Amino acid sequence: MRDRYDTDYRVGQDNIRTWGVDIHNPVFVISSLFVIVFVIATIMFPASAKTAFDGSKAWSIGNFDWLFLVSGNIFVLFCLTLIVLPVGSIRLGGIDATPEFSMPSWLAMLFAAGMGIGLMFWSVAEPIAYYTGWYGTPLDVMKNTPEAAELAMGATMFHWGLHPWAIYAVVGLSLAFFAYNKNLPLTIRSAFFPLIKDRAWGWAGHIIDIVAVMATIFGLATSLGFGAQQAAGGLNYLFGIPNTINTQFAIIIGVTTVALVSVVRGLDGGVKVLSNLNMLMALGLLLFVVIVGQGLAIFSGVVDTAAAYAGNLLSLSNWIGRDDETFYHGWTVFYWAWWISWSPFVGMFIARVSKGRTVREFLIAVLLIPTTVTLLWMTAFGGSGLDQAVDQVGQLANGITDVALSLFYMLENLPFTTITSFMGILLVLVFFITSSDSGSLVIDSITAGGKLDAPVPQRVFWATMEGLIAGALLFGGGTDALGALQAAAITVGLPFTLVLIAMCVALYMGLKHEHHLAMDRRD
Repeated sequence: MRDRYDTDYRVGQDNIRTWGVDIHNPVFVISSLFVIVFVIATIMFPASAKTAFDGSKAWSIGNFDWLFLVSGNIFVLFCLTLIVLPVGSIRLGGIDATPEFSMPSWLAMLFAAGMGIGLMFWSVAEPIAYYTGWYGTPLDVMKNTPEAAELAMGATMFHWGLHPWAIYAVVGLSLAFFAYNKNLPLTIRSAFFPLIKDRAWGWAGHIIDIVAVMATIFGLATSLGFGAQQAAGGLNYLFGIPNTINTQFAIIIGVTTVALVSVVRGLDGGVKVLSNLNMLMALGLLLFVVIVGQGLAIFSGVVDTAAAYAGNLLSLSNWIGRDDETFYHGWTVFYWAWWISWSPFVGMFIARVSKGRTVREFLIAVLLIPTTVTLLWMTAFGGSGLDQAVDQVGQLANGITDVALSLFYMLENLPFTTITSFMGILLVLVFFITSSDSGSLVIDSITAGGKLDAPVPQRVFWATMEGLIAGALLFGGGTDALGALQAAAITVGLPFTLVLIAMCVALYMGLKHEHHLAMDRRD
């Protein structure tokens, strides 16, 4: 049986090789121009840009809420089905391929790139927001009631559990399979070869990769800017350091500098080391909060949170006849659009580090293990914060007064507040560094036509661009400019939802073809 995926792909043949870089001409040039024009326009007219993109975001969410919810459910069911199908035994890279990284290092990189920073930011704030009805209550439950407290944990897990990781898994598995098993370049376009064939190496493929680059760098720059504001707020809260634009600039410069060192060192010497360090610090903080904050109650808390998650999973996944429109649109649909807009970055990075794993092993690791870790994290941090709010203890008794400081408000009611809060700030910064350098490697790969080890100057360029964009937007327009960038990233989520659905079809076609080839070889 001939492998119909054999192709004389031309992506990379028109690369420019000069000044120590190896760039894929149309994708690099057009992406760079779009980024420069967007940043200049946003700095010049931050309020107008935010209004325009907020309008497009609201239109996307308001008119296509059903599409986001339906597609999210499809992605979960698709991944769970692949785990049990015979294609689950296919190994990424072929039957003789071996993993590049140990299981602990692999899982650490998945988590650090995927949503580690989000868990630091929202793990305390989100359950309290749902309990107090800060921006709507899930399923229209009465706020500040025991039912609201229970549903708050279930809804938080819904937003950080199976659905987002299934989105990442679809992209990651598609890219890994077509790159390592079909010998196609590691770019988003390769996942569509079964559907569009050689047009993937022409302008159809260029457009797919350009959108992926834009979504990635906008999402990373937005997170870096908001993260600088959060870290500066934490430093002000702990040490009285003024939360000014200069402090935020200093944080961005520091994060970008460390990220530059990391991307220069590459995956083994940079991203892997930082990710392992990150997970050790996160594990230490988690154990501290469990031991001092919840103790043995953590076991019953995990069971209660899992039960609330499972018991409300179908209701929260439903898009028909919802009475909680404020919550549904402001939280769930927004999250789904955000995860989808981030999927090119996270999915490609997951693919980059997953060669040698079987499809089944990949999906279990990417889908189920992070959900389990998130369950423990949310129960420890979110449960502790929610208990303080319910029991009217400390500043969390007043509900959400500052999202960025919610974690520190929770820690102030535990021993060694200064030490643990400072560790929290370090974790925020290191999570941002790992996201920045892994994102730089991803953008670098796309703009180099799918090469896994593009030249160092090119990595430096993209890591520097992320810091410059975040700093320029903070300086030129502050929160309005960053909000415009975030709204733009969310708007990209709508067309990319259709891209991911098509990716599922193409991936199944590819896996089925690979399975048939394996059966023919056995015969």
